[in-house]
Amino acid sequence: MTNNKLFIQALKSEITPNIPFWYMRQAGRYLPEYREKRKTAGSFLDLCYSPDFAVEVTLQPLRRYHMDAAILFSDILVVPQAMGQHLEFKEGEGPLLTPVNTAEKIETLNLNNFHHHLTPVYETVRKLHQEIPKTTALIGFAGAPWTVATYMVGGKGSADQALTRLFAYQEKKAFQKLIDLLVKATSEYLIEQIKNGAEVIQLFDTWAGNLPDDEFQKWAIEPVQKIIQNIRKFYPEIPIIGFPRGAGCRYPDYIRITGVTAVSIDTTMPLDWVRDHIQPLCPVQGNLDPLLLVSGGQQLENRVVEILDHLSGGPFIFNLGHGIVPQTPPENVAQVSEIIKQYKRK
Repeated sequence: MTNNKLFIQALKSEITPNIPFWYMRQAGRYLPEYREKRKTAGSFLDLCYSPDFAVEVTLQPLRRYHMDAAILFSDILVVPQAMGQHLEFKEGEGPLLTPVNTAEKIETLNLNNFHHHLTPVYETVRKLHQEIPKTTALIGFAGAPWTVATYMVGGKGSADQALTRLFAYQEKKAFQKLIDLLVKATSEYLIEQIKNGAEVIQLFDTWAGNLPDDEFQKWAIEPVQKIIQNIRKFYPEIPIIGFPRGAGCRYPDYIRITGVTAVSIDTTMPLDWVRDHIQPLCPVQGNLDPLLLVSGGQQLENRVVEILDHLSGGPFIFNLGHGIVPQTPPENVAQVSEIIKQYKRK
């Protein structure tokens, strides 16, 4: 791990001379060069499993905006697919899986072909490690077990994850088995990414905020804690960023119990509260509204500066509160990137 990388320094709680930045979903449909490459690659999954294509689209935003970190181009649902669940992406519908919504269907999942299926992803990480700029850090990632399980049980994305939440209440043993399997699979998947060159890991728990308090502890905190313990048996120094989106006032418990190095914060988090209650515990990453990035103009500039003013006094990485959306004008991303680069800590 190279100490001169700004992103890594911030994750070590160092106050860096400049604010490091990257954007969730920084490689994607908002870039015309991505859309062109996608036409050649075929389906979205073809893109994820073709190392040359995946490397190219990962590098595209770096060439434009010179972020301090690159994130592996893939998807959180390659893990259930590698466990034997059918997955496809339909235009306009997003991911569709054959639901595993009974104890019997969960029994059909296994890790027999897991690493073989994911070999192209590991090759992408290896190639990226060689090809990204020397000052840029490489982020590997996975979905946290709760969020991945919501797609596996429900068969697709959902506004409230009601089917999965109900299944977790009614079939607690079966759901625990699914989560345990995901903990094992995700741990192994991330260890392989690190082995192939990932310098930082991010765990995305997009739907953590829809869990009630006691279930948040059981399904959002405990599985992530186990994954981190598993990884650190082999890589004790690897920085791990947790993103329990919508966790609100539960962020401090999440940080203390899971053992994450840093947290990504969503757009709902008040900046004063983050500065006073989260930054003393660990480095913070976030939290510009992706829709404001679409809107642009003076309001965007003001909010970027406001976030920087509030959080640059501690260890901080600028990012969004969720991923870049497809309708984002690339020039707005350029505008924000320049503001961050020119910003001086007070």
